[in-house]
Amino acid sequence: MELSIFNDASKDKSMSIIEKWKEKLEGSGILVVIGGHDSPSPRGVGYSKNQAIAQSSGSYLCFLDSDDVMMPQRVRLQHAAAVQHPTSIIGCQVRREPPNSTERYTRWINHLAPDQLLTQVFTSNGPTVIMPTWFCSRAWFSHVGPFDEGGRGVPEDLLFFHEHLRKGGGLVRVDQSLLLYRYHPGAATHSVLETTIWTHRVRFLEEWALPHWATFTIWNAGRQGRRLYRSLTAGSRCKVVAFCDVDENKIKKGFYCYEDSQERPKPRVPVLHFRAAQPPFVICVKLVSVRLGHVWLGQPQGQEVVCCVHQEAAG
Repeated sequence: MELSIFNDASKDKSMSIIEKWKEKLEGSGILVVIGGHDSPSPRGVGYSKNQAIAQSSGSYLCFLDSDDVMMPQRVRLQHAAAVQHPTSIIGCQVRREPPNSTERYTRWINHLAPDQLLTQVFTSNGPTVIMPTWFCSRAWFSHVGPFDEGGRGVPEDLLFFHEHLRKGGGLVRVDQSLLLYRYHPGAATHSVLETTIWTHRVRFLEEWALPHWATFTIWNAGRQGRRLYRSLTAGSRCKVVAFCDVDENKIKKGFYCYEDSQERPKPRVPVLHFRAAQPPFVICVKLVSVRLGHVWLGQPQGQEVVCCVHQEAAG
């Protein structure tokens, strides 16, 4: 086993800690490779991960953020899964630290069914197999491509995740808690704006799901459904045949007028009761409500659904 560490211009005592651990680990037979730079400012998460991969030599990559702790059996179990699924990203269940931080998000990470790892890739929670748990072959990583090196504010994990799916990659989770996933306000993930993530999600929805549909209905005539409609390209907006909702006040109005449109007359999209709406659907409601939506939509009849938005707070 080899440990590859890249120090992205840290200004604290990180290097002295790394050196102490290098001595301990190499005494146990683990090769430690250390890289880094001492520029005035860091170059970002994507750059650092790419450098750590480039300076390493193993056939498989097991990612670990410096503030997390992995369990002793993690590499063994995820490696076994990666051998069985060579073109997949392998994740695992996690335990949060502090224990009650992001409780709903942690439950979502740990309890998605295998098919939901794919069907819920459009939700605002981001990758269904979260980056701190990733394990994959070096060959597959090289096929998908390096992480985006745009630096602070770039969701490099989401962009890599989308590219992985574009190239036909699979998603597998080892259903054991193999990582202590630490939460703290200074984490790099908090530097990514919600609007940035929203834009990438909508573009991926348009690329990956909407081309297969001649028309579709947006489930939610409220703020989030209208936001999605406005965020679509003109070509995708033309496919929206209706909004649907359960709110009688929205339904009674009868339509949504896209006031910001340059078209004349301005587009007016019907607002229907959900029982009158036609699939396929893009659902723009809280994930807790989507479960009800599965009942309303009659999933056994095979109606197509994309869960696009999860506005429930991550905590």
